[in-house]
Amino acid sequence: MNKLYITIGFVAMLLLQLGLPSKMIFDQKQALEVGTPYKFKTQPIDPTDPFRGKYVALNYELDTFKTTDTTYIRGQEIYVYIAADSSGYAQASQVSHSKLKTDQDFVMAEVNWSNGTEVYFELPFNRLYMEEGKAFEAETAYSNANPRTWQQRDIPDSECYALVYINGGTVRLEDVFIDEMSLREVVLQNREKEKAATQ
Repeated sequence: MNKLYITIGFVAMLLLQLGLPSKMIFDQKQALEVGTPYKFKTQPIDPTDPFRGKYVALNYELDTFKTTDTTYIRGQEIYVYIAADSSGYAQASQVSHSKLKTDQDFVMAEVNWSNGTEVYFELPFNRLYMEEGKAFEAETAYSNANPRTWQQRDIPDSECYALVYINGGTVRLEDVFIDEMSLREVVLQNREKEKAATQ
């Protein structure tokens, strides 16, 4: 009898281990196929934050929301409801401690801090994973397109944004664009230019 319970438990554990990754993959695929695409404006990379391997680190302009709610605390997960402005860029329409009864798209974010008039948060899709050989070149291209410092946000530069699909709280960061060109394409174009220059 004990062997039967052990076998059933073992099979259940295997199914759970296989089921969770499968559901995550399915949710990501669904987000891409039926989710709503939003453009999230990016900010320059913090120059004190070094390149970190196989991904490009992203910062977003959308990182705060005005609120009189003083109960937000650092590290708390919150619901950030998203709407597109007239140019198609994502904006926060409201934030909440719990899920609201609305059909509006949302993402889960982490509170950085709150001062009683605004809540500052970090969006979860802040890494664009790429092949290791391309990631460094991509981050260099992205940094060159955003040459301003944190104190110079008003200086115009290239238009950079991340294309993110959202479906029922599931998000998929699809790509980053510099002046409407995929960051991956920018890397390939730069490689072609370097190759032509050496010939």
